[in-house]
Amino acid sequence: MRFITHPGGCGGIRQDAESLAKLLAGYVNNPNVAGVTVLSLGCQNLQITTFKAALHAINPHLEKPVLIYEQQQMGTVDEMLSTIIKTSFSAIKEANTVRRKPAPLSKLRIGLECGGSDGFSGISANPTLGMVSDMLVALNGTAILAEFPELCGVEQELVNRCVHEDDAEKFLKLMKDFENSVINAGSGFDMNPSPGNIKDGLITDAMKSAGAAKKGGASPVEAVLDYGEYLSKPGLNLLCTPGNDVESTTALVGAGANLVLFTTGLGTPTGNPIAPVIKVASNTELADKMSDIIDIETGAVIRGEKTIQEMAEELLDFIIKVASGTVVTKAKLLGQHDFIPWKRGVSL
Repeated sequence: MRFITHPGGCGGIRQDAESLAKLLAGYVNNPNVAGVTVLSLGCQNLQITTFKAALHAINPHLEKPVLIYEQQQMGTVDEMLSTIIKTSFSAIKEANTVRRKPAPLSKLRIGLECGGSDGFSGISANPTLGMVSDMLVALNGTAILAEFPELCGVEQELVNRCVHEDDAEKFLKLMKDFENSVINAGSGFDMNPSPGNIKDGLITDAMKSAGAAKKGGASPVEAVLDYGEYLSKPGLNLLCTPGNDVESTTALVGAGANLVLFTTGLGTPTGNPIAPVIKVASNTELADKMSDIIDIETGAVIRGEKTIQEMAEELLDFIIKVASGTVVTKAKLLGQHDFIPWKRGVSL
């Protein structure tokens, strides 16, 4: 059982409420979720009807139990909680009867994420993810490349790989609209590299993007999704999210990723409430120093002891163990269940 809380739902513009509805609906529909209890105040911008409409748009034939409660219609807190606990635990008991069954690798939907990148990320960890992505895509699985500010400078390469022209146009429009919103706020994509990135050699957004894009491998781009849209095609998908680690990871899972690969060169402690987050270190020094958060490291590539292909095969084996439930990620062991929706608008 996981509790997912957020500060949204009210106080922002209506578009933010609609985006949050889509995100939450994506979490409900995610294959890692057996059922959900939704708590609503009642008067907020994100109305129950809006949430139900978003859920129906993703999956009109959803068979999972979705229990919804509105506090302003139920009376006292004690009365509300008593009802919620009774019905929810009954549903949880039923969910506990579900047993794990064999599934092909094509059922994997992998979110690709990087955070706290260093000068080695684009040489070892990210290309390893790219190779794993290509392997899964070849097996009719799905990989999702996000963090649009970290694709600034490599747009043409991704456009050339789009299978459909309308997706290429959609990608460029999302990138331009995103960049304009940042410029209107008095900044720009050139401010994306963090002090840690710059200190370790990633001094421009183009340099950072060249390494970040390697997570997507070399497969054709089958679909381009805006924030809040849900996966509908296997293969490599592009998803519009910010570069912020938790906001992007939150969005990847909301789009349908049932496992996230997260590369880091400097160290990033974060996880997700419903999807395993595998931390992949770009160098051995980080893996030794922050062994409590790193699941697997790719320093052998830098030392010339393993090829990208060999490292990718090792990572794929690890992914299968995590997906099978025989290995638990460090993020889960540490109880890192981070959830931050992206607020694109302003507060009112």
